[in-house]
Amino acid sequence: HSGHQMKGQLVKVDAKTDAAWRAKATAEYPTNICVVSNDKLGGDMGLPQDYIYRVEGKPDRLVRFCCKDCLKDFNEDSAKYLGLIDAAAAKKKAGK
Repeated sequence: HSGHQMKGQLVKVDAKTDAAWRAKATAEYPTNICVVSNDKLGGDMGLPQDYIYRVEGKPDRLVRFCCKDCLKDFNEDSAKYLGLIDAAAAKKKAGK
């Protein structure tokens, strides 16, 4: 077991998810594309699949996928995809 960062886990957003948190996280979500597939969220695939990425000791993060198939790819390289979300957030903040 190497000292790489702790892996988070994806938890499906559902009726038990705090509605206020979800509304805020959704409103602030920096991109309208799925970071895994680059497809538009809520496009042909139907409603986005919303998940909470949970890491011990860190705030919950919303991750939105165009479809369930993308979960597997995300889990294989979560740091990469979270980085893409962070990059989109930085761009949005800069007003680009």
